[in-house]
Amino acid sequence: MVRAEVTSAALDTAGLASAVADPAAGAIATFDGRVRDHDDGRGVTGISYSAHPGANEVIGQIVARIAARDGLRALAVAHRVGELEVGETALAVAVSADHRASAFSAVSDIVEEVKARLPVWKQQVFADGSRAWSNTP
Repeated sequence: MVRAEVTSAALDTAGLASAVADPAAGAIATFDGRVRDHDDGRGVTGISYSAHPGANEVIGQIVARIAARDGLRALAVAHRVGELEVGETALAVAVSADHRASAFSAVSDIVEEVKARLPVWKQQVFADGSRAWSNTP
């Protein structure tokens, strides 16, 4: 594992890919989850992400469990909190592996597990100025 964190800093998926580079890896796969300009037919201008104080521990557990798989070289995962505008990266993942199938599988599993387990909540800001929470318990 290279990095697993919840942060208020801007995310750089290409930087994560560089951080996991390994001469023994045959593949580096990435995911760059960005704030989009719409949701369910409504215009979106941004999202405010909030995290539980234990979110860094949870993301570390997720990444450590997946990093234990055979054939993976390094993983880096970061989820952003705070006010994000359309186009900004909210979730960045990079995995280096011996083979592409392992890299793709690890990236997919990380994204799905982060979405399911990470205690981060989002409040969307709509084009009409209204706000709505989603992904809340």
